[in-house]
Amino acid sequence: MEINRFDDVFGVRVIEDIVEGRFVVLTAHNLGGSIMNVDADVPGAKLPTTAEEATRAKYCLTFAVDNRQTPIVDWPQTEWDERGGWVNSTAGPLTGVKMWLTHPGNQESQTVPSGYKALAFGAGVYTLPSGQYVYNSALETPGAALVVEYTGADQGKPKYTATNAVGVIGVTQAYDSTTGALTIKISD
Repeated sequence: MEINRFDDVFGVRVIEDIVEGRFVVLTAHNLGGSIMNVDADVPGAKLPTTAEEATRAKYCLTFAVDNRQTPIVDWPQTEWDERGGWVNSTAGPLTGVKMWLTHPGNQESQTVPSGYKALAFGAGVYTLPSGQYVYNSALETPGAALVVEYTGADQGKPKYTATNAVGVIGVTQAYDSTTGALTIKISD
């Protein structure tokens, strides 16, 4: 996903695994910790599951900016031994743990794991790679109205709607027939 222009951005906690570039609904969460819920004031983000939620799913999700050195290791539940690294049996092995050698936000269609901090972008212009929207040949026309899908494997993906129905989140701005990238403009 490419962020071309945006008006609003929120820090969020992802409450389920969500592929970057999907449109999400803001919700409550309890992922900040059991002792001090340090992120209680940060909204949660989830995929829409009803038609009503799809009308409110106007936020495009991406990884939060991360200044860590690579490799970035995805181990939110792994215990860490401050003195010995991964030498203790409770902190290892790293079998099955996902590692990124490049920041995941610099790659297309990566999944933001549940519990991660992320960014939800509001109104703006975004370019979605092929596969991150529900294709319909009518989408290739600039000005085509978009709504958010809320069922099945396409949850959170924008799709074409023939009418200017309730829940329209924006319009097609451009379509690249070579790469299949779709540039969309999301309105308030």
